[in-house]
Amino acid sequence: MMLTTFRTLFAGANARAEDRLRDVYAIELIDQKIRETDAQVAAAKSTLASLIQRKRSEQKLLDMLRTRIASMFDRARAAVDAGEDALAQEAAQAIAEMENECTVRQGTIDRLNTQVTRLQSSVEAGHRRVIDLKQGALQAKAMRKEQTMQSRLNTTLQGTSSADEAQDLIDRVIGKDDPLEQAQILSDINAGLNHTGLEDRMAAAGFGDATKVTAKDVLARINR
Repeated sequence: MMLTTFRTLFAGANARAEDRLRDVYAIELIDQKIRETDAQVAAAKSTLASLIQRKRSEQKLLDMLRTRIASMFDRARAAVDAGEDALAQEAAQAIAEMENECTVRQGTIDRLNTQVTRLQSSVEAGHRRVIDLKQGALQAKAMRKEQTMQSRLNTTLQGTSSADEAQDLIDRVIGKDDPLEQAQILSDINAGLNHTGLEDRMAAAGFGDATKVTAKDVLARINR
């Protein structure tokens, strides 16, 4: 019982390993199977060409034989008309033999026609099949390329990546304090500490002399 269980587990592990291997090398396997199918179609085409060539050769021999029969028939009739019965009998025998040969050759041609028709149909179907497989292979390769790129992109987006580092740098630059604004704030703080800011505000309100020269003061001096 345990041995049977181990055999089942081992068979299952082998099947899963084979499936994974086929998935990894799917494109390579597709190309190999297409090459095998293409070679089979090429072999079928070669056989078809041989059958057609043989059929044509048989047809030529049959045509020549029929021509000889027609010629021999005319000669035999002439021999009968001339009273040459022996020659006519000999010609009749030759005609009978040639007609029997014609029957045999016609049967061969009929069988070859059947074989050619059947094989030609198979070759055409195989040719279309190869075209379909090649189109399917192109789609499979495009899909595999897209899957590979998508997998790499997902891995990049999920982990620490160049994109993450770039975003961190952008955040650091954008998030840094503005040095000009910081200097202004420090200046305001210092002014508050030494009360210069209060003096400026009181002078602007008309209490005491101005702490700064203004454009109004300059225009007053110009108009004197």
